Amino acid sequence: MVEERQFSQARTLLLDENPVDIAELFEEMPENTLVLLFRLMPKETASEVFSHLDSDVQQRIVEGVTDKELATILDELFFDDTVDFIEEMPANLVKRVLKNTDPTTRRLINQVLKYPEDSAGSLMTLEFMELKKDETVAQAIVDIRRNSLEKETIETCFVTSATRVLEGTVTLQNILTSRDDTTIQEIVDKDIFSVGTTEDQSVVADLFKKYELLSMPVVDSENRLVGVITIDDVLDVIEEENSEDIYIMGAVTPSEDSYLKSSVFELAKHRILWLLVLMISASITGFIIRRFDEVLSSMVLLAAYIPMLMDTGGNAGSQSATMIIRGLALGEIKTRDAFKIIRKEFAISLLVGSVLAMVNLGKLLLLDRVSLMVAVTICISLFCTVIVAKICGGLLPILAEKCKVDPAIMASPLITTIVDAVSLTIYFVLATAILHIGG
Repeated sequence: MVEERQFSQARTLLLDENPVDIAELFEEMPENTLVLLFRLMPKETASEVFSHLDSDVQQRIVEGVTDKELATILDELFFDDTVDFIEEMPANLVKRVLKNTDPTTRRLINQVLKYPEDSAGSLMTLEFMELKKDETVAQAIVDIRRNSLEKETIETCFVTSATRVLEGTVTLQNILTSRDDTTIQEIVDKDIFSVGTTEDQSVVADLFKKYELLSMPVVDSENRLVGVITIDDVLDVIEEENSEDIYIMGAVTPSEDSYLKSSVFELAKHRILWLLVLMISASITGFIIRRFDEVLSSMVLLAAYIPMLMDTGGNAGSQSATMIIRGLALGEIKTRDAFKIIRKEFAISLLVGSVLAMVNLGKLLLLDRVSLMVAVTICISLFCTVIVAKICGGLLPILAEKCKVDPAIMASPLITTIVDAVSLTIYFVLATAILHIGG
């Protein structure tokens, strides 16, 4: 349609779509077509679509529109979306964006940008419905009607004193069902959760999940209301935190860009550090094998079962670590539960280790046809390895949390390295004792 200059049909087709779907369509558009289609939409729709675009597509649009068009976009964007957009832009575009905002908005943007990254202050919006506690319901309804179009959320209104100290919240439903002469103070709900401006975003996300909140006030050190965090921003945080944990559990440094948009050099840089760390730590395994080379020289058959022991131990430890990391992330497990975790993982390891050892014993005797004592040595080693792996996998994330380190670091790669060393030591010590070799 654009190529054939059927602009009215293209506009009609676009306006039939959801802004999120339009944003997905724009991701694939060449720059000239992208800017042209963007200009075809009404300013309200254009701004909503803009807020759902990736930062690189936003940059292409900003570079292709006039200052007047840019000012229109910024006027229609909610404040927190504007801040998120500015945080992703290069310095030269940030200057242009700030130049096209009004002085009040510019001052507020600069204020929010000064809050620490990943803090509640950097997440909050300043476009919320604020009511004074001494005004009446009738006055509140007038305020809501007059200001609602400029606010990101009005379902919950935030009640403050004359000095902006947070008093509580009142829902729109309570306002509309109360008598006109009732004061807001009479219907305010003071049982609310709030966070400070410097609170970490992961703590905010945990509170939203735990108490099923849709919004949460942000206050300063004197409990004065400075902003509000809404559920849409928290969903982004949860996705970001989950992605970061997945990266770390896979021994990859977290990246802000998607896989396809990252260069080969960038992806390699994010992986090489962990690979170097794990490679160096794996040298411990080599040291243990050299330490017990007499055992292997006496019975080379034992070497054939080293991979099985190491893989089983690593997998067993990773299973436990994954469960504990998930529990910590959801708040189901606390660091004080360490002894409960030890007891539970020990009981699980006894059951799992017994089954694995018995199945392996049958395989060794019937299929591999090794001697009974060798089979017993391997199976006891396997049983002990599973016990150690399960307990390590359960405790290491707790230890990381206690030390204020991301528990995901203690997932598969690091636990595998630790369990490998322990399982080899157990294997060779038992072989020396039971088979009377090496030593």
